[in-house]
Amino acid sequence: MTRIRPLRREDVPELDEKYFKPYEASRGYVPNSNLVMARKPKILEAFRNLNRAIFDPDGKVPLDLLAMVGNVASRSAGCMYCVAHTANNSRKSGVGDDKIAALWEYETSPLFSEAERAALRFAQAAAAVPNTVTDEDVELLRAHFDEDAMTEILAVVCWYGFLNRWNDSLATELEPAAFEYADATIARKGWDAGKHRPKAKKAGAAE
Repeated sequence: MTRIRPLRREDVPELDEKYFKPYEASRGYVPNSNLVMARKPKILEAFRNLNRAIFDPDGKVPLDLLAMVGNVASRSAGCMYCVAHTANNSRKSGVGDDKIAALWEYETSPLFSEAERAALRFAQAAAAVPNTVTDEDVELLRAHFDEDAMTEILAVVCWYGFLNRWNDSLATELEPAAFEYADATIARKGWDAGKHRPKAKKAGAAE
């Protein structure tokens, strides 16, 4: 159970129209993390504005790669809530289920290009604590992306750095749609919802 109770959408109708309904339309659910942020509307507003800036469809890096960067960064940081979300986001961005399931095998899987490997390798190192980015990681990234694109990739890693800490600290409960997709796609590759498992999916709970 989320350690700070998420607000109900009906408690903040002004935020529902502006933030929650658009997210639900694109992803199929409203994140419990956002419903906790709604306790401080200015934080939620800044958070959503930064999201739009980082995941800009007019950016240089394709949105499907940015979603995969978020997944690898979140797994490197150990946040299984965000790993589930970024798996779902990758699917919504057009990444196939097999490729999503192989994300943690990006170094050896034939499903990934060298440019994708460079971005995901950088994301994994940048999200690690302590940070393990080397000059070689940066030069391999630079071989495929200019500095504007490199900035976009790093911004995604940093964005999830905030979310990884937020959701792991709160043991944020996964929404059923995000849980079910992750459970069907990446559980066989070692993903486990753990403390983020929805109450309805707890062992012994009624379906």
